[in-house]
Amino acid sequence: MPKARVLKIPPQFFEPIDNESVAGSVIYQIETLILNGILREGARLPSERDLSEQFSISRPKVREALQILEERQLVRVIHGDGIYIGKLGAEAMSPALIELYKRHPSAIFDHLEYRREQECFAARLAAARSTKTDRALINNLLDAMKNAHNKGNHKLGDELDTKFHNAVVSASHNRILIHMMSSLYELNRSAVFFSRREILNIAEVSEFLLDQHHAIGEAICSSQTNKAVEAAGDHIDYVILSTQEALSERERETIAAKRVVVV
Repeated sequence: MPKARVLKIPPQFFEPIDNESVAGSVIYQIETLILNGILREGARLPSERDLSEQFSISRPKVREALQILEERQLVRVIHGDGIYIGKLGAEAMSPALIELYKRHPSAIFDHLEYRREQECFAARLAAARSTKTDRALINNLLDAMKNAHNKGNHKLGDELDTKFHNAVVSASHNRILIHMMSSLYELNRSAVFFSRREILNIAEVSEFLLDQHHAIGEAICSSQTNKAVEAAGDHIDYVILSTQEALSERERETIAAKRVVVV
């Protein structure tokens, strides 16, 4: 029986590990967490001492890694305060453009038109790629949204609405989409276009929106890509119609108030 050939590893096949690679490993871990949307803009990292313990390396090596990350503008080290993830992207809109949109609220429909396509894309990917952890988070958020609705806590509902959509986008596991939509949701939170609460003033809209969120979540968690896309599209379509009605009602009220003054 012929002797099996033994694979010989050539000399210097493996990269040597030196002290510099220790800091590089720290940098790689933090950069990967940022890239995957886990560490987000403004997030506060553990202290240098805690990082040293978690990485099981010396504090000078942690300090070296943080200095490089700071040079790359990925973290901000504020002495006497803490270590924060830096600004990760440009503003979705310049301050001047934001003010322009505030003066012309009808532009919200351009915003919603763009968002509809991205939400459908995110839902499709999430239905195909979501993990057990992703699905658990989506279901927990849906439960919390239902409780907030039952208690009439619209402020909490606003926050959970954004968290839900963020969770769906995160479940897409598309890094570009995660960062782009995060910027868009920040714009929504600033109420540049329209307050969700103003839409909720229309009778039964709150209940209907809750049902739509459940439809999106259920389709994603059952890996039904077509239904997830359809549910996401229906949701934004309904928001568009509700917003149109809210804007029309606002305009009618303005006209009615002027009539009262003239009379």
